[in-house]
Amino acid sequence: MRKIITTILCFTAFSICTNAHADCYEAASIYHAVNPTILRAISAGESNYNPRAYNKNSNGSIDIGLNQINSVHFKELAKYGIQPNDLWDPCTNTFVAAWRLRQKMNKYGNTWSAVGAYHSETPHLRDRYAARIKSFIARVAR
Repeated sequence: MRKIITTILCFTAFSICTNAHADCYEAASIYHAVNPTILRAISAGESNYNPRAYNKNSNGSIDIGLNQINSVHFKELAKYGIQPNDLWDPCTNTFVAAWRLRQKMNKYGNTWSAVGAYHSETPHLRDRYAARIKSFIARVAR
C-alpha cells in the first residue's frame, strides 16, 4: 500500500496529470494491472467524468471526485498521507480508484463481480452496477 500511495503522491506533487487526467487512466491501469477501459467507464458511471462531483449518501457517508471515492476509505488513505481534499485531484482520485478496483479483482478475480464490487459487495447491487458499467463500455465501442 505504501508504494501505491507513494505513486499517487508522486504524480500529484509533480502535477503530471493535473490537466491531462486521461494519461492518469493509463498510468493507474498499468500500475495496478486493471483494464483502462473499465476504469474510464467507472468514471463515466460515477461522475460523468466530473472531477468536482460530490455526493452525500443516505447512510451519512460522502463520495468525492471523479470516481466517487467513499469516505469509508478516508481513514486508511490518511495513513498514507492522502486527505479527503486530495481526492479532488483527478489523477489522485484515479489512482485510488484503480487501487480499489485491484482490491476487488484480488478478491473476485478478473470478473464482472469485481467490477460491480467497486460499488457494492451486496450481490444485487453489485450485479446492477456491473451491468451499468458494461453499458458505458458498449456505448464507447459503437
